[in-house]
Amino acid sequence: MSVADVGAESLELDEDGFLCDPGLWSEDAAKALARLEDIDELTDGHWKVIRFLRDYHRQFGIAPMVRKLCKETGFTLQEIYTMFPSGPAKGACKLAGLPKPTGCV
Repeated sequence: MSVADVGAESLELDEDGFLCDPGLWSEDAAKALARLEDIDELTDGHWKVIRFLRDYHRQFGIAPMVRKLCKETGFTLQEIYTMFPSGPAKGACKLAGLPKPTGCV
């Protein structure tokens, strides 16, 4: 296991870099996870995707399918991969503090 340093706190990550305890997510945690993904700055676009993922997960208990993510945020899949180079499941869901998706996001 590894850790993400969020200020004076260290958050445990699983072998894929997802938060071991998604309940510890915060915007500062997202910024720390972004640095681990080589994302220097979270833009308004990043936050739009992150907030949609968090809201959808809170409502339905799962991550949305990619088609739904693109439709609801207005971003193409290519734009999402530009923002989150490791993709919507590994990158975007990780930064949103969601558990590792079991299927296709």
